Amino acid sequence: MEETPIIILYDGNCPICCRKRDFLKKRDPKGILDFSNIRSSDFQAEKTGTSFSELETKIHALLPDGSLVNRMNAIRVAYRAIGLDWIIAPTGWPIFRQIFDCLYDFVAKHRIFISRFIKKKDNLER
Repeated sequence: MEETPIIILYDGNCPICCRKRDFLKKRDPKGILDFSNIRSSDFQAEKTGTSFSELETKIHALLPDGSLVNRMNAIRVAYRAIGLDWIIAPTGWPIFRQIFDCLYDFVAKHRIFISRFIKKKDNLER
């Protein structure tokens, strides 16, 4: 019996988001994660239970039970699902959680600007 994947909702126009997608895909041979580009012409934000404007400001993950998590929680869920909890664990520890959550918010807010300093990849989705 095949399990319902966790769907990572990401911005296909963002180099940082696409790099994160590629990183996770390479480490997910079982296909536990699925990825949905919110910029795709067939993407329907209303099916997620939140607005497109909310989805484009931060990463979200749609869980098999239908719930939606975002920000660092979405990243933590994705890493745990593919067995990389040891990498992400410190971001959830009480002493570090707030720091990583704030860092995520800063990067998400300035991701397009920050992307200018990252080597471009040819596989951005439009």
